[in-house]
Amino acid sequence: MYRDPNGVMHFTNTPTSREYRVFIRSAPAYRFRSTTRYDDIIADAAHRHGVDFSLLKAVIQAESGFNHRAISRKGAQGLMQIMPENFAFLNLQDPFDPQQNIMAGAHYLRMLINRYKGQLVLSLAAYNAGPTAVDRYQRIPPIPETQDYVEKVLRFYRHYQKQP
Repeated sequence: MYRDPNGVMHFTNTPTSREYRVFIRSAPAYRFRSTTRYDDIIADAAHRHGVDFSLLKAVIQAESGFNHRAISRKGAQGLMQIMPENFAFLNLQDPFDPQQNIMAGAHYLRMLINRYKGQLVLSLAAYNAGPTAVDRYQRIPPIPETQDYVEKVLRFYRHYQKQP
């Protein structure tokens, strides 16, 4: 949109000059993603790494909303939103391959559960904010995003536990 010298407002979705400014940003269209599409892979990863199926599913829901092509603002990638600096450590070749990503994420989550002696809240906080932050505070770090994340995963976890 731009207002010309006569006060007339002009609107377009294809601006022809630098005078135009964004008037309304449209939200991207929501695309429904199946919450059962990856169940076989999640079940395999849960079995291999000893992580509850419902917990893995809850983490995927919170991290990517089941979008295997998701990329966060900070650069985390795939269903379980794994940071590129962890790819080699987790033997992850293609973060957008659902099988590889879920296996790597399940492995990492199992490591955190072991590190925090089964304390799920601390394990989830470390998955989100990193173990350094959790170790520094010895609790969920005072980071609103992390506090909201732990609450959201636990809510999804309870939901998926009730599923047949």
